Amino acid sequence: MTFNGFQETTTPENNPDLTERETIEADLLLEGVHRLYGYDFRNYAKPSLMRRIWHHVHAENLDTISQLQNKVLHDRSCFERMVQSLSIPVTEMFRDPELFRTFRREIVPILRTYPYIRIWHAGCSTGEEVYSMAILLHEEGLYDKARIYATDMNDRSLKQAKEGIYGIEKMKLYTKNYLEAGGTQSFSDYYTAKYNSVMLQPYLRKNIIFAEHNLATDRSFNEFNVILCRNVMIYFNDTLRDQVHGLFYESLSRFGILVLGSKESIHFTQFSDCYEPLDRVEKIYRKIK
Repeated sequence: MTFNGFQETTTPENNPDLTERETIEADLLLEGVHRLYGYDFRNYAKPSLMRRIWHHVHAENLDTISQLQNKVLHDRSCFERMVQSLSIPVTEMFRDPELFRTFRREIVPILRTYPYIRIWHAGCSTGEEVYSMAILLHEEGLYDKARIYATDMNDRSLKQAKEGIYGIEKMKLYTKNYLEAGGTQSFSDYYTAKYNSVMLQPYLRKNIIFAEHNLATDRSFNEFNVILCRNVMIYFNDTLRDQVHGLFYESLSRFGILVLGSKESIHFTQFSDCYEPLDRVEKIYRKIK
């Protein structure tokens, strides 16, 4: 359809008759991506996934999901752009400051009793929350005996996380978050500003291992005292969510700590009776069986 000389893009919103067709197209696209590249988006929550797929269709100047499938399967750079679009890297340092304040107050005393601390940030995106944890552990005198594993399926996000370089315009918000999270020093001590960017201090990276890991397809790779996976599973359907909870349960040590996002919960999963809540508001749970 054209309007004032412009071509109108057909989407499910403006043509409901395409709903079944575009669902079939999307299923074929996701199956192809899984079989060719090993990335599995098939059990992501459909409504938000479809919005992101259509967004990428438009970003590639295409008209249909089938056209996107053809391009993705024959052009790896298009596939990499699609992964970036579907993975939604959204994060910030000391995001939800009260969580970090609670972690400092309730969980740090537990960690002090361990000879060695292993922490997994699953779905770490561009790394801001990982460095937030490094700063918290540093201020509590625990960083030297800690190892943080930061994983994500998006290699572009991981590359930025490894560099530890962020826009200087974000520092005002990050400083505010840090102070509200119970920070005990000057936040500016943790970075060096240059031009329009800041680089976090190198010592914050010394005990962090960044690695690619896909929660939908990869298995457990270590035993952890703490696992943080915040606002990642809200994009999964029930099947994948249960699968990932199984992965976390398998990966946590006895009495290990699981930290979820504000919109997530252990309830209504098959593992709900395997944990006790340490803080219901901040979604912090301890494995008890």
